[in-house]
Amino acid sequence: MPAGRRHSAPGASKAVLFYTGTIVRRGAVMNVNDRVTVKTDGGPRRPGVVLAVEPFNEGTMYLVSLEEYPLGIWFFNEKDHPDGIFVEKVE
Repeated sequence: MPAGRRHSAPGASKAVLFYTGTIVRRGAVMNVNDRVTVKTDGGPRRPGVVLAVEPFNEGTMYLVSLEEYPLGIWFFNEKDHPDGIFVEKVE
């Protein structure tokens, strides 16, 4: 190996990827880093920040950072079902 070069494990990558997509559902635009509130069982809506967005045929998954869970929790918003909306953008 030439002097000054470090050896990496085969297949290892030094790249870090960030998802910066935008999803539009029923007129609401949800982006990474948007401030949102989430509906949870048995309590008031909690404030959080969107970390990632994953669209599916049935709706959209949002990874949301909450105060108690800074690395995020996944929430699913069902499309065409108002009772299945758990993540809402803070206006």
